Amino acid sequence: MKFHPLVSVVMNCHNGEKFLEKSIKSVIGQTYKKWELIFWNNCSNDNSKKIFKRFKDRRLKYFENKTLKNLYEARNFALSKCKGKYVCFLDTDDWWVKDKIKNQLKIFRDSPYISIVYSNYYQFNQKFRKKYLFSKSQLPSGKITQSLLDSYKIGIITVMVKKRVFEKNKFEKKYNIIGDFDFFIRLSLNYRFKSIQNPLAYYRIHSTNYSKLNLSNYLDEIKTWLFLNEKKFKKKGYSLKFLKLQKFKIRVKRFLKF
Repeated sequence: MKFHPLVSVVMNCHNGEKFLEKSIKSVIGQTYKKWELIFWNNCSNDNSKKIFKRFKDRRLKYFENKTLKNLYEARNFALSKCKGKYVCFLDTDDWWVKDKIKNQLKIFRDSPYISIVYSNYYQFNQKFRKKYLFSKSQLPSGKITQSLLDSYKIGIITVMVKKRVFEKNKFEKKYNIIGDFDFFIRLSLNYRFKSIQNPLAYYRIHSTNYSKLNLSNYLDEIKTWLFLNEKKFKKKGYSLKFLKLQKFKIRVKRFLKF
């Protein structure tokens, strides 16, 4: 049976010129070729648009905001333009291994009950030019809500999601940093996940990572999320205890200062 679906790749950009070329090339270089890249320029005032326009490939599709939007509102705008059966995300400072799309589609082909596939990844330290495996322990699969609440290990640059999931689920635009965390925790309540232990992406850590520059905001948003969600999750039988511990704050600080 043929299985050759269109895959939409969402790339939101705000002043991403420094590493943008490598990110785009990692999509063009995929061994699986039936994809579209939805590039959403969120009011960049650098050379991001010029760099994007250098690539002459009909699969690359350009959109832009006229006014600056929150990242997660911009993600939702980009999602509205996706035509693929599956959706991936790639930020402008990160990149994929060449078989990323191919390997994830195999999971969907063989396991139709799975809605989200994600993988391990490398943390790449730009300053020292070294890579480190994100998780040496096995990533969880299946119904993984409690696992994510205890130790959140989903990098949005590694995910592939069935497009139909977005018909009922959007990113929450009130968050500036933890929107990914909120989104995939919510999805985990209703959908099954499948992990790939091999790293399929590189997350670049550098001096201008947004979350790294806004550590206090990150922790404040977690507090807001707990305030809004704790009762609901406890009622469903989940524990949010780890998110309140000093150990969690230390782990976040170490990751963002990596």
